[in-house]
This record gives sequence, C-alpha cells and structure tokens, in this order.
Amino acid sequence: MSNNGAAIRGSRVGAGPMGEQDNGFQAARVKRTYYCYNKHSFSPSFAASVEAEELPNELDCPHCGLPAGLDKDNPPVIAKHEPYKTHLAYVKERRTEAEAKALLEEAVASVRERRERLLAEAKAEVKKNAKANKK
Repeated sequence: MSNNGAAIRGSRVGAGPMGEQDNGFQAARVKRTYYCYNKHSFSPSFAASVEAEELPNELDCPHCGLPAGLDKDNPPVIAKHEPYKTHLAYVKERRTEAEAKALLEEAVASVRERRERLLAEAKAEVKKNAKANKK
C-alpha cells in the first residue's frame, strides 16, 4: 500500500488538529462518598444542578452489592437476607393450593382434548387412505 505523503504520521482519520486540547464542556459536578458494611467506599459524581434532597441517600455497593450509605461509621445493613427463590416458590406465593389444583386440572383436560382430537383426525385420515387404496 503506497501513500502519497499527504497524511501526517501518527494521526488517524477524523482526528482534530494536532495540539488542540479541547475535550468538550465539563458540567459542574458534586461527588458524594458512600460506604458499605464491608468497608468499601465509592464516590459517584452527580450533576451540581440537582438538589441535594433529590440525591440518593443509599446506593448498592459496586464491589459487593450491599447497600451503601453516606455515614462511614454507621453503614446500612440488610434487615433480612432472603435466600434465592426458585420460580416455583414465586408461583406458590401467588396461588393457593386450590387454585393450583384447578389450573392443573384445566391444563390436563386441555391436553387430553387435544390428543383425542388428533387421534380422531388420524383415524379419519387412515380410513380415507384405505378407501382411496381400494379404488
């Protein structure tokens, strides 16, 4: 690949003029430091135009996932740690035993009806093919 020497070595396509240090407008920011129970700390930046009351008092720690607050000496703790729930556990929370039984019976009846219909259609197809073969 030959080049005609028009490009400046060390630059890339779309780069601005060499030596220009303008990186864009920097909006005013406010940093708040949050602390979690595991002694992690992190300092996210927020827009300075947002009222202090609107900024969150608690965030999830990006290191361990526990809640983190603004007070270093008294970080928030999880009130109750619930173990992982399965899909079945969530379903059982929404349905009573009677509702679950009724839904199961309805589903089984639907499957039986479909199988009976398909069996009847298959038998009719066999009869139709047998009549066609006799001719």
